[in-house]
Amino acid sequence: MKPKLDPQLIDFLQRELSISPEEIALVMRRHQPASAQLPIVLWQYGLITIQQLDTIFDWREQFSKKPGSPTQLQ
Repeated sequence: MKPKLDPQLIDFLQRELSISPEEIALVMRRHQPASAQLPIVLWQYGLITIQQLDTIFDWREQFSKKPGSPTQLQ
């Protein structure tokens, strides 16, 4: 079973960090990470920098504070 990815995280990665759908698909084929692990795996593959990883964590923290966000509901 494939893990469900947060579409808002995918949108953020593509829009703000210019991560291509192909790069995300590569990581998903090899590891099938959950949304929480995806940024770490992208970094391990060298597809994002440590600064971009930090940006993702900052975004996630801000996003999780919004009412009704998937992170709050889990």
